[in-house]
Amino acid sequence: MSSAPALVMLAHGSDHPAEEEVARDLSRRLQTLRPGLSINLAFLDPGTPSGEDEVNRLVAEGFVEIVFIPLDLARAVEPDDAATALLARVREQHPTIKITSSRPIGPATSLLSVVDERLRAALRATHTVELDGLVLSLPQAGDARGNALVARRARQWSNHHKLPVVVSVADGSGPSPASAIAALRAQGRRHIAVGSLFIGETSAFSLQAEQSRTAGAVAVSAPLGADDRVLELVMARYSYAAMEMLDDEALGAGGDLDTLVGEEPSDPPSDEPVIVHGD
Repeated sequence: MSSAPALVMLAHGSDHPAEEEVARDLSRRLQTLRPGLSINLAFLDPGTPSGEDEVNRLVAEGFVEIVFIPLDLARAVEPDDAATALLARVREQHPTIKITSSRPIGPATSLLSVVDERLRAALRATHTVELDGLVLSLPQAGDARGNALVARRARQWSNHHKLPVVVSVADGSGPSPASAIAALRAQGRRHIAVGSLFIGETSAFSLQAEQSRTAGAVAVSAPLGADDRVLELVMARYSYAAMEMLDDEALGAGGDLDTLVGEEPSDPPSDEPVIVHGD
């Protein structure tokens, strides 16, 4: 058995099987890439295995250190209430085991490259040859730092493609895709595409895609899926959290806020333009 802490990716359960399957694909791929680590997956309700079941199994196997990695693209500092409550429960159930959570994977710069790739595929499929506006769509709003980073990502995406970008969220906590498209239309934009910052095809993803097309979007990108750049973020979060387990002062010794909460080195968006020409 590895002496390193067990890694448990923590995903929100879904009523859409495709969402859970993406999480399982991520777990399988990471285990292949990191055979020396114990890579595991747990779901917040609904979904199996639960976080409690996965911790119980790992403790029975002899692990004394466990790191949860929340697969949350909107939050950048603290896990959401459901993940925080899970962490409190398993710590209470296993007081002699070191159990921690990393910060969520968050809206990292590297994910813009994945959104670009998915959106180019959607544009080719619809033979779209012109764009004059973009929407960056997320499942939900995040914490304060996450929302600030999403706004920064939107500016980066806008500057990279020299097109206006409006952010939308699918859970009603902010502008809907339809209202984001309407805002761009009010600026005189008519050829608008939607980039989806979702991991998998949840019911929320399907709803925002339907709303976007009804509002006149020329294309909607597929979710990120089990992409290696998502796995790189998972490993970066795990490394920080495992280091902190070894030495509680390791991350408090210095560094600016971006280093500590959201800005690990990552590749910039691809230089290939998002606008493609039809056949």
